[in-house]
Formats: sequence, structure tokens, C-alpha cells
Amino acid sequence: MQEKLILGILFNLSNLISKVMTKPIQIKNTIKPFNKKIFVDGDKSISIRWLLLASQATGKSKAHGILKSEDILSTINCLRKLGVKVNLKKNYCEVNGVGINGYKYKNNINLNAGNSGTLARLILGLLVHSGKKIKITGDKSLSKRDFLRVTKPLKKFGAKFENKKKGLPLVISGTKKPKPIYYLENRGSAQCKSSIMLASLNTPGETKIKARKSRNHTELFFKNLRIPMKIKSGKNFDLIRIKRVKKLNSINYKIPSDISSSAFFIVLTAMSKNSQLLIKNVNVNNSRIGIIKILKKMGINIFFKNKRIYKNEQIADIFVKSSSNLKSINCPPRLNSSAIDEFLLIFLVAAKAKGVSYFSNLNELNQKESPRLKWGAKILGHLGAKYKLGKDYIKIFGNPYLKSKKNVIIKNYLKDHRVFMTSVVASLIFGGKWTIHDPNSIKTSFPSFLKIIKKLSKNVLK
Repeated sequence: MQEKLILGILFNLSNLISKVMTKPIQIKNTIKPFNKKIFVDGDKSISIRWLLLASQATGKSKAHGILKSEDILSTINCLRKLGVKVNLKKNYCEVNGVGINGYKYKNNINLNAGNSGTLARLILGLLVHSGKKIKITGDKSLSKRDFLRVTKPLKKFGAKFENKKKGLPLVISGTKKPKPIYYLENRGSAQCKSSIMLASLNTPGETKIKARKSRNHTELFFKNLRIPMKIKSGKNFDLIRIKRVKKLNSINYKIPSDISSSAFFIVLTAMSKNSQLLIKNVNVNNSRIGIIKILKKMGINIFFKNKRIYKNEQIADIFVKSSSNLKSINCPPRLNSSAIDEFLLIFLVAAKAKGVSYFSNLNELNQKESPRLKWGAKILGHLGAKYKLGKDYIKIFGNPYLKSKKNVIIKNYLKDHRVFMTSVVASLIFGGKWTIHDPNSIKTSFPSFLKIIKKLSKNVLK
């Protein structure tokens, strides 16, 4: 009864906040110098993976610091529809696991993944063994994204799919006799790789994946859970071998802050005058810090402090300070997969760097919530920056003295949270009068973004 009352209050409060946040925000002033310490929200990739694996474990799992965003709430709602008891409290989240392949499959189940590609693609791996048809849906943005990269390998296990196009909605029918597979994952898609890995948990024999390098949170979870797995690491690919597991132990976890969320404040600090910032307890997994490697090559002062290992993940406090001598870069494509969510921010740095920067092999950027490569170019255009845009590349002609006095309106971007947040950072750095629509978009991944912006500099948002 008490939980229902709390949920009711939170629901009404959320609706009230949503109404307020549907109004566009206006920014007229650049940010003033600051010296602060902040915490950002929990890592989204780890939060979703923890929930999915905890649901397959035996017994209660508890996580502190879980991200409380719409993508996480979508994950919880989907698991509840599959018979998993999840309690989301103020300071922690608790999952009563149902065991391997323990989901309850009722008739006409519809799992709405909202805006979360991670949820929609990964949960399909766990549904390969479903006893009934299950429909997967999502919002307008997610429905346009490519799901063939996941359904193609999952069909090899024996699952069947019904969909009229490459995106959502789709219907999955599981198999009672899954077969182990070999699959070449050539895109560098961690979501595709992880979906196959989850499907292998209850598949007899040995599943093999030759996967292009990408974020490895799922592998680290498997290692912590002592799932029978061998990884042979190469220069560009990993060969992953996984055998069936009968039981997963419960997973208690302290989820660190998200490096992708931290990136907005790293760039904002580096490109602001006389400023410095300490971001506490951030996941700096080597497969996720492409942006750090790129920004260091461009002359930005970034340091890791208090480095430590937690459940095989690397954690550190990130210290960054203003950098006045920004250098252009011919960005190595090998860093793309570990910085794919941060390129819009990197483009801002390139716009103010000395010289010409070149970024290639970025077709994957247009497979996100919005066509981000195109939106990156649009934002540069609003700043008055010169660039040349190709199908999968962009060349940016940097200008260290670049400032904007334009009236800029950002809207109709499919409510892509990263377009919104990048636009806010751009306005605070380069100036101009900006009107940015759909601030509600941040609720998918980083609900406290604007709150932290206000903490860094008061009176810049209206």
C-alpha cells in the first residue's frame, strides 16, 4: 500500500515536471568561470545490463546508484510484464530474480522499450527461449532504428520473427530447442554482441562470436558471474566462446557514473574560460573512453584521479580544466566505437581548434536516435563554423576565435537527448541567442543534466 502511494505521488510529480519541461529553454549568455565538484547520473549501459541479468539470477539482487531515467523505467516495466518483481526505492533498486529462462509468458505480451535501443535489442536475446509470441514496440525514434543486426543472428538460434520492416514493431517466437551458433559481428555493435551473449546463456553447446571491438560491459558481467566464457583478444576483433550456464547467482552492484553523461561537462569546462571541474566516481572502462583519448590528442587537460577497479570495471574521478590551445585532429577510426555517443561534442571542440579536423567511417552515427552526423553538421552551421559533410565523414575547419551572435532555434530532432544537451553546451560556449525545444528529451538518459548546468552557473537558463 505504501509503495503504491509513493508511486502515485511520483507519477503525479513526474507529470507536473513534464508539463513544465515541455516549454523550450532559452539561453542568451555564455557561461561564467567556475570551479566545482559534481556527481553525474548512473551509467545507463551498466544499469540496463544489471537489471536484465539480475532478472535471470536466482535470489535477490540489489543495486545502488542505478540510473533513474525513462530508459531504466522502460526496462523495469518490461521485466514486470515477464513476471519479475522489481522494487525501485529512493536509494537502491532490488530485483527478485526468476532464474535462467524463468520468465512467465502470458498471451499477447507487448513489451514497450520506449526510446531504449539497448533494452529492445538485449532483451530479445533473453526471449530466444520464449514459449509464446511476444511483441516488442518502441517510440517513433526507436521504431526507425535497425533491428536486423540483432534478428539475423538470433534466427540462427532458432527464434522466429515477424516484422514488415527493419525496425519496430516486431514479434518474436522463441524455440524450445535452441542451437549454438557462430556469428561474425562486423559493425562494432555492443548491443548486437550482447544480445547474442544473453541468448547463449540457456543454449546447449558452445556459442562463438567474432566481434569487432566495442564496449565490453557484458563480458565483464559474465566474468563476475563466472559464466563459462573464453575471450581471445585480437587487434580489431575479439573471439568470444560461451557455454550454457544452469544458474546465475544474485548480483549486488554499486553503479558508477556514466562517462557519456560526464562528457558534456568535460567539454563545457575545457572550452570555458578560467574553469575547472572534478567529476566523481565515473566509469572509465577502456572501451568507453574514446572521447578522453580524442580530447587529449586535441590538447585538452584531462586527468584521472583515485583510479580503482570495481567488479572488473575501471572507476576514477575525472579532473578537467580550461584549455586554450586546442589542436585539430585526423581522428583514428579505431576510436569511433568507444566514442560513438560523444562525437557531437567532439565536433564542437574541432570547431574551435586550430587547423582542419577530419572524422571518417561515421555511418553508425546516423543509426542512433536521430541522424546524428547530420545534426552535428547543423549545429556547426548554427555556430557559423565551416565544414564539409559526406555520407560517413565530416571535415571541420576550425577557428580558435569562433563566436556566435545568431538567433538559433533547435527543434524537430526526434527528441534525441544528445542533440538537446549538445545544443545547450554549444550555446554556453559560443554565445548567441538559443531557443532549444523538447527539454523533456533528457529524461531518457540524464534527468539531472539541467540541474547540474544550473549548479555550474546560475542565471544562464530561462
